[in-house]
Amino acid sequence: MNDEQLLRYSRQILLPQFDIEGQQKLLDAHVLIIGAGGLGSPIALYLAAAGVGHIAISDFDKVELSNLQRQIAHSNRDIGRAKVDSARDAMLELNPDIDVRVIDHALQDPELSAEVRSVDLVIDGSDNFATRFAINHACVDTRTPLVSGAVIRMEGQLAVFRPDLDDQPCYHCLYGEGEELAETCSQTGVLAPVAGTVGCLQATEAIKILSGVGEPLNGRMLVIDAATMHFRTLRIPRDPHCPVCGD
Repeated sequence: MNDEQLLRYSRQILLPQFDIEGQQKLLDAHVLIIGAGGLGSPIALYLAAAGVGHIAISDFDKVELSNLQRQIAHSNRDIGRAKVDSARDAMLELNPDIDVRVIDHALQDPELSAEVRSVDLVIDGSDNFATRFAINHACVDTRTPLVSGAVIRMEGQLAVFRPDLDDQPCYHCLYGEGEELAETCSQTGVLAPVAGTVGCLQATEAIKILSGVGEPLNGRMLVIDAATMHFRTLRIPRDPHCPVCGD
């Protein structure tokens, strides 16, 4: 680590449980962010600022005016651009010390599995169950940690799934074969800072896992009701008959 890096990351390095060793783990880490929208934006910016050294970000969409209320990696001048290109520019503007790779299309198997296998951790900022189930399946197959988040209206949730550890649940254990709800942010709305809150917490969990600092939310789900500012944590039981991770 050079002098400029020591200065850039000094406030993290000052944390006694983090120190230079934790920062070096971040600099060496490879992360895949899926989604560059309301969740992916704060995730990408905070991981870049914190010094996660190698970040791949995937999204097939382009920036629209209605995105700007909550997707803070983009700005007015980015309307019409690929979200991944806009997000990459914002990340590198914050921290040119990192490597950012963009994937400007939806990841599907076998490419999805290959991308997941190539990284240390996956962060899911997607907005539909089909994508979330596919990401979970790839993470279980490759034993790659997964930080999952979702947000709608004034509600959010966050969970950490650790197929790299023994006897841990997966996303499918939580939702089973449930049908996707018809509700989306474009139909029911979302309060902008709630997306930021969940995205920041996803970034926090990712940094904890990568650096070995703190106690990650392994096998648990944090549920947020921003209307009442009520937070609660639920333990996710592992389904021994789960078709994805079960015995």
